[in-house]
Amino acid sequence: MCEIRPSNPPDIDDGEEKDWAAAKAFFDNLKTKIPRPPKPRYAVTIAVSSRTLFNMAAERNIYETEGLENYVADQLEHESEPLKPGCAFPFVKALMTVNSRLRELYPDSEELFDIVLMTNNHAQVGVRLINSINYYGLTIERFCMTGGKSPIGYLKAYMTNLYLSQDSQKVGEAIEAGIAAATMFTSSLENELSDSQLRVAFDGDAVLFSDESEIIVKTQGLDSFFEHEKEFENKPLAQGPLKCFLEALGKLQRKFYAKNERMNCPIRTYLVTARSAASSGARVLKTLRSWGLEIDEALFLAGAPKGPLLQKIKPHIFFDDQMFHVEGAREGGTIAAHVPYGIGQKYHKGTLIEEPAKEK
Repeated sequence: MCEIRPSNPPDIDDGEEKDWAAAKAFFDNLKTKIPRPPKPRYAVTIAVSSRTLFNMAAERNIYETEGLENYVADQLEHESEPLKPGCAFPFVKALMTVNSRLRELYPDSEELFDIVLMTNNHAQVGVRLINSINYYGLTIERFCMTGGKSPIGYLKAYMTNLYLSQDSQKVGEAIEAGIAAATMFTSSLENELSDSQLRVAFDGDAVLFSDESEIIVKTQGLDSFFEHEKEFENKPLAQGPLKCFLEALGKLQRKFYAKNERMNCPIRTYLVTARSAASSGARVLKTLRSWGLEIDEALFLAGAPKGPLLQKIKPHIFFDDQMFHVEGAREGGTIAAHVPYGIGQKYHKGTLIEEPAKEK
């Protein structure tokens, strides 16, 4: 599973450090109002695919029905027309808001969000992507365009903390590689989201935590689960695929706390779990404490639907491992992302999904 990079990692390569120093000095001497990207080793790097950042449904349809050459030709023909915002667009805008606040408080800090466009698009399409990014005033300087090949192999090279895509297979590959990742979905409705605070909501089991407790629910029932959680209340749960992302958010939150900005922090985190508080909530909270992590709001729903509560929170993104929770969130206008991890992938609404029989 992934590990967060330390705030002040030791110098690994003097040559690399000198190269970065020279590059930074060069850019610092240039007259520009555009903020320069931070060093990847210090940044919280968010890799987004082009189809999550922008709504490319029509363009995707051309690719699937008319082929690659016609798709590229269409992109070239319309490269001066900005693409419409996609499901990750509000999240990316909120990341930039946090960066602006961090730069005000820490002008020379490299501990910022760094957004990378990670796409298997061809380089010929890059001009339209660049034009669209500039049209909306997004600060995205790092691109990875792989020309039809999977970009997953580049995620570690870009020191990625979170990868967002609409391709569930690539997301699964990223999680297998130990990188926090989720499949994003467009909502049928649009909620008005905060433009001054990044709000991130997480499910607990199989998202922040491992699926060890969920396995007991699915295989032995609720009573056994409650007994198990009571017995092991003081034993921290193992980490799940997105624990490292929460840790990265916490690192940036503490920079605001250090400046006495806790009550005005532009990052707010939520735990939205189907667990019951009295019966199984203590282990969750003690696990977070053992990790040295804080969560701003912990909401235990005891099996109630998550959608209505998420409508009140209005997160820029909500992560859950079970598709029926993702679907319920989307119906209420919440931007939701599926984390394909753990035993929950074998169930739908609590019912085991029958796998097709293997041919003998």
